[in-house]
Amino acid sequence: MAGLAGAEVRKMFGYPAAFANGHMFTGLFADQWMIRLPDDARDELAAIGGRPFEPMPGRPMREYVSLPDALTVDPAALAPWLERALAGVLAIPPKKGR
Repeated sequence: MAGLAGAEVRKMFGYPAAFANGHMFTGLFADQWMIRLPDDARDELAAIGGRPFEPMPGRPMREYVSLPDALTVDPAALAPWLERALAGVLAIPPKKGR
């Protein structure tokens, strides 16, 4: 995560996560690696084994998908997904600080 230009790594849910423009776009949670994607990309990732990210059962985070295990162990396959997630949050207005 730290190698992505424009990404800031900090903790979310007690695990490492990457942010850009104040928005989280990827992170770890327990044994899952989740990623924020637009609708069409979420469907594409679901087709290869991605599943809805639910930090608590029955409470999905709508824009996030848990990556399939095969992607998490293959840096070359993972990189384009991380780049898409980063591009997605860079395309929306920055989140206002508190």
